[in-house]
Amino acid sequence: MSGPVHPLTGADRPASGSLPTGFAVRLNRHVRVRDSGRTLVGGAPTRVAHLASRAGELIVNRTLRVRDRASATLADRLLETGMADPIVEELPDLDLSQVTVVVPVRDRPAALNRLLVCIADRHRVIVVDDASEDLAAIAEVAAAHRAELVPLAQNAGPAAARNAGLRRVTTPYVAFVDSDVVLEPDALPILLRHFADPRVAMAAPRVLGLRLPGRDRWIRRYEDARSSLDLGVEPGIVRPRAPVSWVPSACLLARVDVLGDGFSADMRVGEDVDLVWRLANQGWRIRYEPAAIVRHEHRTAVHDWLRRKAFYGTGAHLLAQRHGSNVAPAVLAPWSAGFALALLAQRRWSLPVAGLIFAAAAARISTKLKRSDHPTRLALSLTADGAVAAVWQAAALLLRHWWPLAAVGCLFSRRLRRAMIAATVLDTVVDLRRTKAHLDPFRYALARRLDDAAYSCGVWHGAIRGRSLSALLPDIQRRTRTSKRPTDKAVRPER
Repeated sequence: MSGPVHPLTGADRPASGSLPTGFAVRLNRHVRVRDSGRTLVGGAPTRVAHLASRAGELIVNRTLRVRDRASATLADRLLETGMADPIVEELPDLDLSQVTVVVPVRDRPAALNRLLVCIADRHRVIVVDDASEDLAAIAEVAAAHRAELVPLAQNAGPAAARNAGLRRVTTPYVAFVDSDVVLEPDALPILLRHFADPRVAMAAPRVLGLRLPGRDRWIRRYEDARSSLDLGVEPGIVRPRAPVSWVPSACLLARVDVLGDGFSADMRVGEDVDLVWRLANQGWRIRYEPAAIVRHEHRTAVHDWLRRKAFYGTGAHLLAQRHGSNVAPAVLAPWSAGFALALLAQRRWSLPVAGLIFAAAAARISTKLKRSDHPTRLALSLTADGAVAAVWQAAALLLRHWWPLAAVGCLFSRRLRRAMIAATVLDTVVDLRRTKAHLDPFRYALARRLDDAAYSCGVWHGAIRGRSLSALLPDIQRRTRTSKRPTDKAVRPER
């Protein structure tokens, strides 16, 4: 299942420099502090970190400031495990003249003009025209804003267009910005602050919808709340299987010397995920920063919207070829898979069996938490988290990736019909409450199911065309990994 991961041809490994004095990090809100500050629970993926007494004393009010080598080492470890995030408002501003903006474009002169107006003259701009039908219109806009124009003779796709611009960049940093995006004034300055960390290779903003004149379509309201490009309100490290596992190429800021040849030019979809995962595989950090905001012109016509969702889905097979099980639609331990299956069976024995599985998993996890003051209590908490995650992932498989099979199964199984109805209602209620979308529950539920169905059709199309189901198979992890780093003892709880 695991294909080759194409290496980067730039800097192979992160810089060895430590975090600068004054660099501050804060434990993210999902991290639980136990045992009077000696035990931390959280991260990406979830782990238990037992800190030495001196290390625990460095964290005050969930905040750690770099003052010496010990605090720098601990801060670096907390960032790397996903337990803490930089306090971005306290990071120093860097020189904006060190950023070149690369804009790939094809036949959108009005959108390009809108973007270049908001950039003004703060950065050098390279516009790469990907074989527009009206090159003269693109050239006129680029000239009006004193942007360098790089015309491509043949349409090569956004990845190749960005690479063509990257080859002309002479500054230390490059911002890739799509032409249908508008930058908030402080978006790039905020992202640039993250590069005070020498291990950060890339930073990405939150992508929200751009309000344009016209009809207030219900799909637009759904996209405003649930766009595929909007990764939420919480910052985080970006890598496979983290809460934020990828960032869109709508806007990315990166170190030029790390990118090498840049995006995989043979990919017209999923190239942003591929680049992020290759960087993460090399040990670089990628940051998602929602305090930096850009606005994207979402599709609001239903047929265009569905086509785009399906197009995104076709990238799953390509990513599975390059990154193996990192593309898996669900990640489960054997016990959590058995727990979910027992509940889905809806038999008289389902609850007792699920309870036994839960108890056995909690007992097994507790044996690995002996350094905690309350190993049983902590194990029960972690097992409960894993059980809830397993149920949610099972519901997501039924409603999204496996819905064609589930829909056929509903014709023959009353229990499966009940499971699908329960999953749909629960997903709609919880997600609508979380997103606070300005839609009634019926239309929100309809949009959610259309969203999932279109994406799933793309995944299945890619799988059938590529003759591989690897992008549709869950990853059942049979082994729990234990960290060997000296600063903590980390246990990855089975999910």
